[in-house]
Formats: sequence, C-alpha cells, structure tokens
Amino acid sequence: MTIPSPCINVCRMNQASGLCEGCYRSIPEITEWSRASDARKRAILGEVALRRAAAPFEPGLRGEPVRE
Repeated sequence: MTIPSPCINVCRMNQASGLCEGCYRSIPEITEWSRASDARKRAILGEVALRRAAAPFEPGLRGEPVRE
C-alpha cells in the first residue's frame, strides 16, 4: 500500500516551529518520508493531523475556500 505524502507544494519552513507551513512536517520527517515504512508514515500523518488542528486557520493555504 502506498501512503501519499501530505505535501501540498507550499514548502516554507517556519523558523519558530521548525515545521513546513504547507504540510506541518519537520525537516527530518520530510527527508525520512520516501524511505519510511507505512507504519511510520501513518505515525507522521497522525502528528501532522494534531499539528494542523492546533494551527491557526489560514484560508486558501491548504485548499480551504477563501471567503471575501
């Protein structure tokens, strides 16, 4: 089974958090992804989900509709 990367091609590292502003992964998680087991990828995605839920909402950045 192939688990897709959470990358959304918004590759900016936030200096304060050390996380990518697009996918919420750390540099070690990003570099590890291609060789990680499916179990490890699921663990990373779990961490990403927690980080995303705790992050401030930024309309449009991750595909959410922008309301004007």
